[in-house]
Amino acid sequence: AIMVFATNLRQLLLDSPLGQKRVLSIDPGFRTGCKTVVLSAQGDLLYHTVIFLHQPAEAVRIIKELVTKFAIEAIAIGNGTASRESEELVRSAAIDVPIYVVSEAGASVYSASKIARDEFPDEDITVRGAVSIGRRLMDPLAELVKIDPKSIGVGQYQHDVDQTMLRDSLNQTVESVVNYVGVDVNTASSHLLTYISGLGPTLAANIVRYRSENGPFSSRRDLMRVPKMGAKTFEQAAGFLRVTNSNNPLDNSAVHPEVYPIVEQMA
Repeated sequence: AIMVFATNLRQLLLDSPLGQKRVLSIDPGFRTGCKTVVLSAQGDLLYHTVIFLHQPAEAVRIIKELVTKFAIEAIAIGNGTASRESEELVRSAAIDVPIYVVSEAGASVYSASKIARDEFPDEDITVRGAVSIGRRLMDPLAELVKIDPKSIGVGQYQHDVDQTMLRDSLNQTVESVVNYVGVDVNTASSHLLTYISGLGPTLAANIVRYRSENGPFSSRRDLMRVPKMGAKTFEQAAGFLRVTNSNNPLDNSAVHPEVYPIVEQMA
């Protein structure tokens, strides 16, 4: 049961990302309405509102307005209650933007978590849930690592097996996937960075703080300027951290800085 859970979790985390696109994310609902949020290409919350399925004309008008105003490139709809009705409503707006139905398993767990409260201290739980759905479309791995794997619902008998073994197995799976894929050091949250070999919570927070104060990293070597980043830690972590806009293309690969000279000789 533990092995099946770990395998399913790995496949879910390795789901292909849509990438950095401006997303309109809808968390469907009948009674309380559909929570609708607009996310920037970096996953930042730009705007939020509520639309109601029993007021289709007004809902379509709002959707069209948001798509035009924010130049939306994709629409994400949660697969919970009223998902199909919400999808029909969006399609009736006849806008030329791809629509994706996204699993919202664990979104409510995230929205009430400390991580979500730290990210959006002034927003309602429902808004946080809609943000999570949109971000899952952009980058499933970066968003799903914020949720306890047991809340994602891809395993069976999870309450009957040894809880310590299950937790260790799932944590190892998350860690191995994050290090396998690598992390963009200019967009990753501090929570995602903690899964990188050699980085703890303090250093991950320092990287995010340095990025917000000094702008994006332009190369892997810039990481050495982050407070508490020693040579040994850099050696452990560098191969798993990516810098997409660096002058050196190897900074966006799994090649470790130690072997750059060898690769350059080969090239």
